[in-house]
Formats: sequence, C-alpha cells, structure tokens
Amino acid sequence: MTKADLIETVYRTIGFTKKESAEIVEMVFEIMKENLSNGENVKLSGFGNFVVRKKKPRIGRNPQTGEEMTISERRVLSFKPSPILRKLLNTKENMEAARANESMAMGVVSDKMH
Repeated sequence: MTKADLIETVYRTIGFTKKESAEIVEMVFEIMKENLSNGENVKLSGFGNFVVRKKKPRIGRNPQTGEEMTISERRVLSFKPSPILRKLLNTKENMEAARANESMAMGVVSDKMH
C-alpha cells in the first residue's frame, strides 16, 4: 500500500474530498515524523510501536579495503507489531493468501525468465 492508496482509502471510506483526505494523511505522517525525530516513540494501539533506539559508536570494516573504521553513533527506527497485528498476520487465512500471492509472484518471475 502506498501513501496514495491510503489517501484513496480515506477518501472512499470517510467521504472527505481527496484534498482533505490527502491533508489528513500528510498531517498524521508529519506528526509521527516530528515525534520520532525528537526521539519519542509512537504507539498506535492495536497496530504497533515505532521505537527510536540509540546505537553506540563501534568499530567496523570497509568491505572493499578491509580497513577498520569507526561507525558513528546514530539513532535507528524499529517497528514492533502489537500482539493483535501479529495474530492477524499469522491467521491461517492470511498465511494461505500470502502463499498464493507469493506463488503468483514467482509465476510471473518464471514466465519472464522463459
């Protein structure tokens, strides 16, 4: 699903104009980005948590030269799905649908290879 798909879904489901739907979706993402950039976690009940973690500086290796280098301290974003979302993703029907989609995708890939 893309942002455009999300806007279209809001438009069809709630009945706002497309412009209003786009503004709402953009506003939600801006609020989330602002909070995350400030180091705050974003918790969406029934969906999951976006968690900002700090990584300490560490020694790494340049894969091309093998030379050691320091990887600087940074913040990373991770997503932890809620138990509700995790359960939904792992229901039998969803697993079968995922397998069917995967099979279709593989069929398209193998068709293009021939």
